[in-house]
Amino acid sequence: MIVVFDLDGTLIDSARDLAESIGELLEDYGVPPLPQPEVMTMVGEGAPMLVRRALTRSAIDPPVDEALARFMAIYRRRQLIHTVPYEGVTESLALALRRGPLAVLTNKPLGPSIGILEALGLRGFFARVIGGDSDYGRKPEPAGLRSLQALAPGDPLVMIGDSPADWKTAEVAGVPFVFARYGFGAPKFGAVPPDTPYVIDHIRELEAVLQALGRH
Repeated sequence: MIVVFDLDGTLIDSARDLAESIGELLEDYGVPPLPQPEVMTMVGEGAPMLVRRALTRSAIDPPVDEALARFMAIYRRRQLIHTVPYEGVTESLALALRRGPLAVLTNKPLGPSIGILEALGLRGFFARVIGGDSDYGRKPEPAGLRSLQALAPGDPLVMIGDSPADWKTAEVAGVPFVFARYGFGAPKFGAVPPDTPYVIDHIRELEAVLQALGRH
């Protein structure tokens, strides 16, 4: 089994660092920061979309490329101030690794993704990390997920994530989706949860779900 994880909101709680980085960006442009819960509704489809949404919400229109470069510089400086793995992640990854190769598929750029995984002691669990700036495009584009089949040809793939982008990626690729309902992307589903029987409210529940998937 090839087990593929989203990063932000699934493996790591990066909400405060993301929100405060957007806040610093907006303050640089002379407008007040946005509340963290509001910024979290903008996360999940890559840094360019996050920045674009924050600028639109704040009714300012600097060049998007300039604002994105500023945001990435701010975030590189702030990305590990408050960000931590969710409780139980290390143990859950060790259990999942016994079933086959693990990978990360994230819309966060590859550089920050690798830096965070290394700093938090998680990089060694993953055979491959694909960022949102790869040639595969960003989720829900399924090409990145499908490419991970090469890690173990013939083995089943499973995608674990907390956001609609993760679910749509799995759906289009035709692989099972495990909904990490504890993640900060989960509220984006609103009143209509993803159509999957596999739901976890804590990362430690993943092992039982993988056991069930392995029996199918």
